[in-house]
This record gives sequence, structure tokens and C-alpha cells, in this order.
Amino acid sequence: MSNGFDAARLGRIDTWMQGYVDARKYPGCSVLIHRNGEEVYYSDCGQRNLEMGLPFERDTLVRIFSMTKPITSVALMTMVEQGLIHLDAPVSEFIPSFADARALIPGAERLDQTEPCAAPTLQQLATHTSGLSYSFNPGLVSEHMAENKLDFSPRGGTLDQVADKIGALPLSFVPGTKWQYSVGIDILGRVVEVVSGKSLDAYFSEAILGPLGMTETAFNVPAGMGDRFANLYTPLEDPMALNDAKDGGDTLRLAEDHTKSAYHSTPQRSGGGGLVGTIDDYARFAEMLRRGGDAGDHRILSPKTLQFMMSNHLAGDIAAMGTESFAEQPMVGTGFGIGGSVTLSPGRVGTPGSVGDFAWGGMASTFFWVDPVHQMTTVFFTQLAPSSSYPSRAQLRALVHGALIT
Repeated sequence: MSNGFDAARLGRIDTWMQGYVDARKYPGCSVLIHRNGEEVYYSDCGQRNLEMGLPFERDTLVRIFSMTKPITSVALMTMVEQGLIHLDAPVSEFIPSFADARALIPGAERLDQTEPCAAPTLQQLATHTSGLSYSFNPGLVSEHMAENKLDFSPRGGTLDQVADKIGALPLSFVPGTKWQYSVGIDILGRVVEVVSGKSLDAYFSEAILGPLGMTETAFNVPAGMGDRFANLYTPLEDPMALNDAKDGGDTLRLAEDHTKSAYHSTPQRSGGGGLVGTIDDYARFAEMLRRGGDAGDHRILSPKTLQFMMSNHLAGDIAAMGTESFAEQPMVGTGFGIGGSVTLSPGRVGTPGSVGDFAWGGMASTFFWVDPVHQMTTVFFTQLAPSSSYPSRAQLRALVHGALIT
């Protein structure tokens, strides 16, 4: 037994991962678990590059996509702690293009069918209750975003340029009335830039990545690490089609060759999905959350701020807010904090876990959670889009809790 885990039961994770690889569901993957600050499990299997036969290893560099969101949220909260901003402030104070906010009227059939409304607050942006959207969600605004490539992609312009275009769009609904997964935290990344007077990557490096020793996490593939960068795969004809999988065909189609990736030289600093990094780097971030902001010889945030950030900011669970959007976590029994989901009832979620688990994942099926009850962090890495392809997140939670015996 290691730190409350049964070693034989932890070994089931090896078998489970290998099963995904053997079934050609994932090209390769890795899992890293810490409890009480000690590493209790690490394993990897499969390949980061099927075409070249390169193994998926501990130092493999992956696209973490939306796992960037909690990092941006921590950056935002460092500014709240300094009294530079407050969460109830309208985003229009920092990005003027949001000043004349309008929301679609119920049942709108055109983008010009709108009504005036208040600009979303920073808290609403962080909790996906702002009225913003993503191009892959249903609705008029999402369709316009897809047509005009307004998802802060690495080839989609700079952060300030795209933020201004988003601010000029109508909102999908009056802020605060619904939950909808959105580019809201990308907009918060721009707020961080405006308030700090620095680029988002510079502020990340100064306030979070540097103090945590996350030297292999960045918006562009770090120099000299290109050969460790994984290819991205998909079972779909279009990896952004999400729930529109096609019958037949290869389950591991090459979606992006690592040598041709825009992440080698993108000018975009997407606070909602732009970072690449390694599993040990992200575990450092997750462990900082678990420790209440402690980075060892440096403090990122106070314990009280982290407790606030990782608590539910909704009136109930996500499902109660009438959402129709895509989400990377179950909506029933799950609330939302500043930049991540919060487990309210494991029974209603339908997956073993603890009340207060703080989690999020990325479009390439990466995933992490912080368990404050068992003082545990778990990080899962792979490179398959979309994340809705398989139930790996629920399965991994069950495996980890099945191995935890004290």
C-alpha cells in the first residue's frame, strides 16, 4: 500500500490505458497521481506519433487546450487579490467593444433581433454565464463565430483583435440567466493583459509558470522540444464536429502533424485553450491548487482565495440553468467555480468522487481533478479530439477511487 492506495488496484489503470491503445481509441496516454504531496502513481503507454512509431512518454509535449482555462483563472484571481479588479466589474471597463451590449431576444431568427442588456461581469465570464458562446455550440451566435473563425484558434489573429470582434457580437442570452460553455475565459485573458500592461504569456511566466517551475508550458512549443511534441488524432472527419462521428474509417486519423502545427509560431495567446505542456508541469499547477496556492518557496494565491475560486458560483448545478451547450463534464450534480467544474453530488454525477472536486479537461481528451477531501490530484494526458469521443474521464475516476482504500 502506498499513501492509502492498493498497489494491485492501481495496476488496473495500466490495463485500462493499454486497452484504449490496443483498441485504437487513443494513440498513447499517461496518468500521474499525487496524494498528500507525494507521487503515488505514474504510467504511460502507446505512441505520441503513430506515423514515426515514437512512444508516448513522461516528457511528451501535448496541447492542453481548455486546461489552459484554470491557469488563466488563477492569473485573474492574482489581480483580484491585489485589488486591481473586482469580479462584479463589467468587462466593458477593460474592453470597450463590449460597452453597448445586446442579447438575442428569445426565439430570435436573425442576429439583429436583440435587446439591450448589461455587459457581462468578470465573474460571469469565468463561470460561463456571460451569454458568450463557442462556434461548436448550437445557435445563431455560434454559427456566426464558426463562419468568421472567432474561437481564438492559433491561426485566428491576436488576442486583442479577436476579443474586439467578439465584443461586437450580440450575446446569446442575457448574462446570468443561463450556463453556456464559451470563450469567456479567453476574454478574461485579454483583461489580464489590459490590467497588467503585459502580454498574457509574460504575465503567466511572471505570476504562475515561473514560480511553479513550469518551464515546459507555453503558448508556443518551447525551443528544442519540437521532437517531443505529439501528433493530434481524431476519429471524426472533422474533429470539431464533436458529436458527429462518422461510421467506418480509421479511429485514429491524423488531425495535426506536430511538425506542421501552428503552435510552433502562433501570435495568439488564447487564455481559453492555447497552452502546450507536459504532464509533470500540469501536476505542479494542480498540486498548487490542492495546497491552497502554495508553490513551495512562493505563494501564488491565498488559501481563502483558492477556496473561493474552487467553490460553486452557480445557484445550483449546471443542468438547472437550461444549457444546451457542449461541456466536457457532466452537468447534473456539477456546479462551476472560477474556471473549473465543482462536484456537488457524486451520486447525481454518476461517477465516484468527492464533494468539492475541482476539475476541467481539454478538447484533446486531457483531464485533471483536485480532490480536497483526499488531498489528491490526478492528471491524464492523451491527444485525441474531441474529448466527447469516449467515457475515459468517468472510467479513470472510478479506477482511482477503486484503488483508494484509506
